[in-house]
Amino acid sequence: MKTKQWFLYLIRCGNGRLYTGITTDGKRRFEEHKNGDKRSAKYLRGKGPLEMVMIKKIGSQGTALKIEAIVKKMPKFKKEMLVDGKITVTEIMETLNTALKEKRPINILHDNTTAWLQ
Repeated sequence: MKTKQWFLYLIRCGNGRLYTGITTDGKRRFEEHKNGDKRSAKYLRGKGPLEMVMIKKIGSQGTALKIEAIVKKMPKFKKEMLVDGKITVTEIMETLNTALKEKRPINILHDNTTAWLQ
């Protein structure tokens, strides 16, 4: 059985804020958000125009959920660096993997191994 590929995406709202989510189909998900579909995120309703500014392949759903949680905790200027390619999803995944191997949680605000998130 083939596992679905999951993607991390960031959408810029009309007010400049960045919304972070995960999906298996970026085009479909963006259209749901843009059209205010009943499946769209409530946060995005009425915040248009919306622009998909980044979508990156992550892999499994479990990994995508973990990466999404990390990115959601990042300050906006770091999310902008992710959009601009100055921080990569690979770097975030490597930090996550290191923390998991060391059996310790990632503390976004105080962990030296994630200083680039601060």
